[in-house]
Amino acid sequence: MALILGIETATSICSVALVNNGNIVAIRESVGTREHSAELTGYITEVFAEAGFSYSQMDAVAVSMGPGSYTGLRIGVSSAKGLCYATDKPFIAIDTLKSLAWLALQKLKTENTPLDNVLLCPMLDARRMEVYTAMYDQHLQVVETVNASIIDQEAFNRFPDRKIVYFGDGASKCQSVLAGKSNLIFLDHINLTAKSVCMLAEEEFKAQNFADVAYCEPFYLKDFVAGKPRVKGLY
Repeated sequence: MALILGIETATSICSVALVNNGNIVAIRESVGTREHSAELTGYITEVFAEAGFSYSQMDAVAVSMGPGSYTGLRIGVSSAKGLCYATDKPFIAIDTLKSLAWLALQKLKTENTPLDNVLLCPMLDARRMEVYTAMYDQHLQVVETVNASIIDQEAFNRFPDRKIVYFGDGASKCQSVLAGKSNLIFLDHINLTAKSVCMLAEEEFKAQNFADVAYCEPFYLKDFVAGKPRVKGLY
């Protein structure tokens, strides 16, 4: 097993955790502040201090790679890369939607929900009625790849015989649109956290599945579009 630092900054949540031999030994996180650049470095320092480890004892750095917020992803990934360069430790890239699906799967298992016919559908808010989404089976194998989708009443009609569990900060805004579909289950209170980044990273570490620090980039999915300046006359 290994000592792995996990970083999650893909949304308004800023989360840092440290896993050692399968156990989360320290975690720091804030929700909704969107102060990732100010909080992240301090959180990293704090989790190492609380757990009693030094940076040199770390075996790898794992980070949520997207899709998600352009700014949040850039901050998290650049911080993870900096740590890898400074400590000469491997870099582990974690799919943000798979991380969210892992959390939902743990909740379903805790509730003893039958999983044989279930598809997991994480949703992250991509503004208006659009969400970043994907589809996974009960083994977290990809059924549908990551995409940006507009959710309407026709969504998920291609899976009439499967129970689809949808969750995440993009799912709540879709509830009214999807209401009445008997094969859909809404799972509340599933929020991104570095805990799931760490747990998925352990499997990647065992497989020695490391990303190239120099060339690995966040998965923004959609191009970044800068807003117009708010100062009159500046266009």
